[in-house]
Amino acid sequence: MADGPAAPSGTDPARTEQDAIIAALSPVVDGIAATFGSFCEVVVHDFRRPERSVVALAGSVTGRGVGGSMSEIGMKLLAAGDEAHDELNYLTRTQDGKLLKSSTMVLRDSAGTAFGALCVNLDVTAVHQVHALVGDLAGVTAGPEAAPTTTFGDDISAVLDSIVDARRLHRPGPWTQLTREERLELFRDLDRQGVFAVRGAVQQVAGRLGISRASAYNYLAAARTDRAADR
Repeated sequence: MADGPAAPSGTDPARTEQDAIIAALSPVVDGIAATFGSFCEVVVHDFRRPERSVVALAGSVTGRGVGGSMSEIGMKLLAAGDEAHDELNYLTRTQDGKLLKSSTMVLRDSAGTAFGALCVNLDVTAVHQVHALVGDLAGVTAGPEAAPTTTFGDDISAVLDSIVDARRLHRPGPWTQLTREERLELFRDLDRQGVFAVRGAVQQVAGRLGISRASAYNYLAAARTDRAADR
């Protein structure tokens, strides 16, 4: 039996398959969001365009729109590449205080390449407020562990700034006082988080740290050399 029609000259079969999967999922987000109601948001991310990875969206829990950027969670999956795995039923908190219960499921093509994600975000703020109230009435004060704050938005620059600034919490003093080893470790960490997969990230991080772009590229190259040696 003959194979199907050959791909048109100049096209990438893997990309064509990935585009088809995203196109098939795009109408599904509306059905999922409608099932769970106004407290639900469903997002399809395309990792091939991290600066504007949101290609389909239903609901408005995080305030993003189509063409918006991925969050820190998506950046971690992007950095993991084909080793990325689903993140299910985790709690996070938005910058404006909403408590979200989320699941992020990695999209793969037939070769196993991770190229995107389907995310479901449920706003459970009211549920936990009721839980706390009932706990107080019952004399039970223990509650869920504090959820980490995550930056959701349409601007990838804000997400990158949040990832960099979160590292400042681990040490006192301004960025300019970092030693060379501390800067190398920072660049290793940011690279593991997928920061440098974003176009223009090196220049943005350099500005955040108060160093030249050339210095930032040197630190990134040294950090990647160290990681390769560790492997």
